[in-house]
Amino acid sequence: MTRLAVWKFASCDGCQLTLLDCEDELLSVAARVEIAYFLEASSARGPGPYDLSLVEGSITTPDDLERIKHVRRVSKHLVTIGACATSGGVQALRNLADVRAFASVVYARPDYVKTLERSTPISAHVPVDFELRGCPIDKRQLLEVIGAFLAGRRPVVPAHSVCVECKARGNPCVLVAHGTPCLGPVTQAGCGALCPAFNRGCFGCFGPMESPNAAALNALLRAAGMDDDALKRVYRTFNVTSFGDSSDA
Repeated sequence: MTRLAVWKFASCDGCQLTLLDCEDELLSVAARVEIAYFLEASSARGPGPYDLSLVEGSITTPDDLERIKHVRRVSKHLVTIGACATSGGVQALRNLADVRAFASVVYARPDYVKTLERSTPISAHVPVDFELRGCPIDKRQLLEVIGAFLAGRRPVVPAHSVCVECKARGNPCVLVAHGTPCLGPVTQAGCGALCPAFNRGCFGCFGPMESPNAAALNALLRAAGMDDDALKRVYRTFNVTSFGDSSDA
């Protein structure tokens, strides 16, 4: 039986809750999987090695850095889940500023706080077998990834943009129809075009799609009256490090 472990680093727990939210589907998976370590669901701490480890969260402290190396050593396969684990998450906004200045404002004794200067994805420190994006991840994609590793094959996750999902749902384009800033054209599908379905622009929760044409999108946003500072703020959300300098394209 496949031994599964689920690990948390710097994150909000949303991606782990997505796994718990699988409910009925999780029962069928449980028939083939021993959940050996998953503190969000159980206090049981089954020792390694593990066949598959799902890792949520980014690396933000020296202790995190040592712990992820241990997780990699005891895991045959390691899959990162969510924007924090795959790109550093919204907390990677600290990478654009002085983290010590933040700590001095938030904590009465910042000298007690041990933190790294940057929030980084898991892949920056250890080899990763697959990255599942999203903030939070999509339940269907998570089940596909688990099933794929059980079957010994590569997970099948769409590489097209959120715009394709909008077309499939029959959503009017919020960018064209209303001039609403939307990252759908450059963001990987996976959410089912949730925000545009409610007349909100895509926030880029699933990170950049394969070969995004950021230059074309930026031209549209600038034509709609967005200046460079506003353009940077649009990209600097859940996947700030993955989108990189897209706002400068």
